[in-house]
Amino acid sequence: MAKKKKKNKGKGLKRRHLERLLAGQANMAPPANQGVFASLNNLLPKGRNEQFLLGLALGGVAAYVLSDEDIRGKLFKGAIQAYSSVMGGFAEMKEQMADLAAEVEAEESGAA
Repeated sequence: MAKKKKKNKGKGLKRRHLERLLAGQANMAPPANQGVFASLNNLLPKGRNEQFLLGLALGGVAAYVLSDEDIRGKLFKGAIQAYSSVMGGFAEMKEQMADLAAEVEAEESGAA
């Protein structure tokens, strides 16, 4: 009676997979649904014509906004205000961190 060969299921890599790896044909791309902007891919148009029309529309809006002096002034004024408020927030947080560090240092020097 002939002995049956044992199959090594799940042990090691399959021959086809090894051949692909050696040939450089393995799919090494990360999954498409990872990353910060993964959901943005679904919002953007896929075809060339749609991409062209979207670019044309965005370029037209940008040209109009930048050519109108009143809108441009309001836009830059709002950007400067936003920048100054963000920088003010960072300065306040930096001051609070310095106060906390001084309190910790005072406690350590008083306890020692």
